[in-house]
Amino acid sequence: MKILYINSLYAPDIRGGAELSLKLIVEGMQSKGFDVAVLSMAPDGGLRSSTVDGVTVYRAGLKNRYWPYDTSQPPAYQRLLWHVKDRENRDMAAFVQEVLEKEKPDLVSCHNLAGWSIAVWEEVHAKGIPIVQVLHDLYLLCANSNMFRNDTACKGICMECKLLRLHHQRKSAQVSTVVGISQSILSRFTDEGYFPNAKGHVIYNTRHIPDPGSPRTKETGSPLRVGYLGTLSKIKGVEWLIDTVKEADFPVELYIAGKGKDTYEAHLTAMGSGNDNITFMGYSKPADLFAQIDVLVVPSLWEEPLGMVAIEALAHHLPVIANHSGGLKETVQDGVNGLFCYAERPGSLGKALKKLQESPAYYGQLSAQARSSVAPILDRERMVYAYRSVLEETLKNHPVTSIA
Repeated sequence: MKILYINSLYAPDIRGGAELSLKLIVEGMQSKGFDVAVLSMAPDGGLRSSTVDGVTVYRAGLKNRYWPYDTSQPPAYQRLLWHVKDRENRDMAAFVQEVLEKEKPDLVSCHNLAGWSIAVWEEVHAKGIPIVQVLHDLYLLCANSNMFRNDTACKGICMECKLLRLHHQRKSAQVSTVVGISQSILSRFTDEGYFPNAKGHVIYNTRHIPDPGSPRTKETGSPLRVGYLGTLSKIKGVEWLIDTVKEADFPVELYIAGKGKDTYEAHLTAMGSGNDNITFMGYSKPADLFAQIDVLVVPSLWEEPLGMVAIEALAHHLPVIANHSGGLKETVQDGVNGLFCYAERPGSLGKALKKLQESPAYYGQLSAQARSSVAPILDRERMVYAYRSVLEETLKNHPVTSIA
């Protein structure tokens, strides 16, 4: 079987969990004897190819108003025009057609399509090739990919996104199989009537994380060392976390690791100024942060599709405090490997932190159960085997029309 994977980005251009997971999937399938190739984007230029760790990778220059992965933020009108074109970007469809002709895949596995748009589906479907769509975010429902607006998680699809996603639900019928990286994200789409002809599956992403040693312990009365790891943006709830630490009436230290838009980073730095117990670390490797902290907080205000950072922390024997939403509810278990807080009750985060600071025994109990709670997810062979089964089943049920 020959598989073409399509995603907005590919290694070494890694901006998040989707790219890390995709690389594991692609290389895992190649190791099982499958013929694989990847189509991703670049800021400009035409179509070119290279080899990345033995995998053929095509990169197509994005044909839109700007490159969305820069740290600077374009004006609002530019962003709107970008999204208007991204409804169905026919300029990018030409690249898809060219690679389909070159590679002649038996199956196409689509991942994040921001920049590519659903024009990808049109081109692949027209060739009679089955499509497997993997859902890493909410892009196909929401122009911002996160269902978050005006500092609040959206309860439904707003009018602007209904217009920018006018044909997406209907054209999702072209997809043969849909995979959610959590049940939460898969249900979010099927509840909106997406993928009516597709068989649905849930396959959790994974990471290779060697056991770093024994569970953690905490000394009575010592400051609780709290960590945050991820993109610095409004939807991630970092402001909530900073405010909570500033208001705490118990010993606590906060270490914030990650990068974001320049203006927002400056805003967060100003929030934390004058507080010696708040440290901004910039970009940090997860293991480096985890070695310095007692607990990881994932205060995301939007519905995280999975929340891989929580899984990584748990694998390092770190309890996790997470907002009770999205895919985080499928990995963090309240009172087992961590605690829940609730965005609608901001004080709940402080209470969860205080509970861990005041009870070293309870903290030790959560730490002792953390890694075992996610052990099945950490099995790379589990993920690769699951995708292999899904792709083989899809191809079996959808005979390929060869490309002339």
